[in-house]
Amino acid sequence: MKVLQKTEHYETENYFENDETLQLILREHLKEPFLQYAVRELESFGHACANEIDRRAVHTDREGEPRLIRYNKFGEEVSEVWVNEGYRQTVQETYDTGIVGYVHKEIPELGHKGNYTYSFAQGYLLSHAEPGFYCPVTLTMATAYLLEHYADEQVKELFLPHVCSTGEVPLFEGATFLTERQGGSDVGANVVRAVKEGEQYLLYGEKYFASNAGMAGVAMVLARMDGAAQGSKGLTLFAVPWRKENGELNGIRIRRLKDKLGVRAVPSGEVEFDGAIAYVVGDPSKGLTYMLEALNLSRICNAVASLGIMRRALLESKTYASRRNAFGQQLTDYPMVRDSLSKLTAKLHAEMVTVFDFIKLYERVTDGKATQREQVLNRLFIALIKKETAEQAIHFSHEAIELHGGNGYIEDFVTPRLLRDAQVLTVWEGTANILALELIRLINKYRAHELFIDEMKQRVSLLDDGELKQTLVTEITHLETGLNAFATYDYSLQTYEAKRWMKQMIDVYESVVSLEWSAKYGDKFEKLAELFIENTWKLRKSGGRMKTVEYYEEII
Repeated sequence: MKVLQKTEHYETENYFENDETLQLILREHLKEPFLQYAVRELESFGHACANEIDRRAVHTDREGEPRLIRYNKFGEEVSEVWVNEGYRQTVQETYDTGIVGYVHKEIPELGHKGNYTYSFAQGYLLSHAEPGFYCPVTLTMATAYLLEHYADEQVKELFLPHVCSTGEVPLFEGATFLTERQGGSDVGANVVRAVKEGEQYLLYGEKYFASNAGMAGVAMVLARMDGAAQGSKGLTLFAVPWRKENGELNGIRIRRLKDKLGVRAVPSGEVEFDGAIAYVVGDPSKGLTYMLEALNLSRICNAVASLGIMRRALLESKTYASRRNAFGQQLTDYPMVRDSLSKLTAKLHAEMVTVFDFIKLYERVTDGKATQREQVLNRLFIALIKKETAEQAIHFSHEAIELHGGNGYIEDFVTPRLLRDAQVLTVWEGTANILALELIRLINKYRAHELFIDEMKQRVSLLDDGELKQTLVTEITHLETGLNAFATYDYSLQTYEAKRWMKQMIDVYESVVSLEWSAKYGDKFEKLAELFIENTWKLRKSGGRMKTVEYYEEII
């Protein structure tokens, strides 16, 4: 596969064509003929995302956001969510690509299933234009995962073909409803009841932050059966259709939609269940365990959305800086501007290759082929990656506004929306504090820090000797000493310091993968690794070489 060449004004014509890093990732991960199929389809989807999907996203954010219709003209409660026609078109076009369905069913042209690598590549391109809509896609992916892995055949038959639809049957978007008013992240405090009547269960209660409300055809909901244990162990997972077979609402009411800072494309509401028919999914005592698996999938999607925002921010910044003159010079002639753009480019590359490096492991876990060691590393990497990418999406959006100056704060440009949309990614699917608690659990229960250090040491040992490798060896040694001490701290001190150690761990992981890419592909990837490692570990001394300026033309 040859890397597609740059086209004029590539920043707005196609988000796939000039993404050399993504194209090399696909070459590494996919075999023929899947590779050629993926390249062709992603080129088409990348064009749509840069054009019509992006235009619709602007309309949805500024004028056409979802609205709640509580009652029809007869005064009957309908709890419908209105979305604009462009949004509906994006829904159809996106799901018809198989972004959800082809993870679970055959691609007709190939005669075999797709995989998460291909789906995440689609989600990454989509998030350049509409990270808000990638949230419903994510929820639908999580719903499909839960149904395929844990539902019985009857429940699968009811819902899975619709959740995985690529146009052959009506689409049921998905949703995962966890949050309740009294609990928030403390899911064990949930009180929504599941009451058995005859052979079926009916749900009663409220979910306080329910994304994709009114658009979902089926929601995965945690509820507590009467007589079940208190806390998280008493929660059961249910599949709850939004409507009954006759088209009537299934005992569901939307109280209101949330007025959010960003990601306005996704309707997030407060949902009440009043006798909603619900179907048990899997072992009734393992509801939270199942939902946490879906949550980890959603966290990866969160990271993918962050990558999309980061690259869109960078593309917009490069385009603007190359066209804007100030004090008699083009902005990109100034060393400070080249420095900013080069650092962002090196960081984005490091994040991209690390996220997709991890996804290879995630594929093994979801296929049931992973060892216990790999399962622990999987959970650890998800926590580290989700935290870092979300924070970097905000940083990139901020830098894009800075490089645009006053125009960056004006809604005629995409930069304000990028910042508003990026902000939620640090909150969705677990804040940094929640992710830090995951690190502590993994270290205290599974000695995950030792597995991590061992993994990094093994990978670095395979690299050729050089200054950058020696830098990593030194930093891994420092990290090992620090993490071993961290593992002995009392719980209170661990919670105080956990986020600091997460940052150092992800910096090491990204440095290792960047250096591996440098060794494999050379040329500009050597320079990207050099810039990333120099900046990450603060190696440059005042008055030293301006490598970000020297390398600018080659890497950008």
